[in-house]
Amino acid sequence: MTDQENRTADRASALPAVADRATFQAELDKLRVREKAHTREGDAIAAARRRLPMVEVAADLELTGPDGPVTLLEAFEGRSQLIAYYFMWHHGHPAAEQCEGCTWVTTQVEELSYLHSRDITYAVFCQGPYEASRRYRDFMGWDVPWYSAVPSQDVLLVGRHVGMMHLVCYLRDGDRIFETYWTTLRGVEAMDYSYALMDLTVYGRQELWEDSPSGWPRVQGTPADHVRLRSNGRPIPQWSRLEAGRSDDLTPRP
Repeated sequence: MTDQENRTADRASALPAVADRATFQAELDKLRVREKAHTREGDAIAAARRRLPMVEVAADLELTGPDGPVTLLEAFEGRSQLIAYYFMWHHGHPAAEQCEGCTWVTTQVEELSYLHSRDITYAVFCQGPYEASRRYRDFMGWDVPWYSAVPSQDVLLVGRHVGMMHLVCYLRDGDRIFETYWTTLRGVEAMDYSYALMDLTVYGRQELWEDSPSGWPRVQGTPADHVRLRSNGRPIPQWSRLEAGRSDDLTPRP
């Protein structure tokens, strides 16, 4: 049997109980109470986030962009706020061995006009050299602003684990810049919609840590295998790029 046939067979025995419409709706109504409480708590957490103090960051910290060195201030593109995603980078490794987690979340961020309408710039600050990482961005077909944070990443991520994914929010007051919030690991799921949609389905994300009924399908392999975000040795969305004829050669051109 093919992998798809095996998955279909596994799921044939993993089914919720069947109920009539009235029973189904009654159970959903009970769950809706918890969902609404979760939404209200999320709103309360966001309100607390807006009341955090902020810390000043040097506006002249150097990044590398398409035309060479730029400052952190210039990365704002004239807007008052900046959201920067610090993309992990495995220096000297081919595209297939780049971070599947960073590829996952960056693939989700496409339309920036809604952010721009609120005076927010979004950009990727890659923790690797500009030329090789830009070629990865081009291979993936991403249009988001892209910089290398290497010249200043130890200062930009002071007190944190350089080399790990981070999502950082900044505020500009004239020519002064302040950091207002940062998160990492599962906090970067704020960028994702695929997992959010999976969470609505009966089988969820199908990950090992989830609390699901016995027999529910799971992504096979240990968490260390990263299989949930990889397929046949590559981050999942790379395969469609290869099929479209794009080169995943990251070697900088002379």
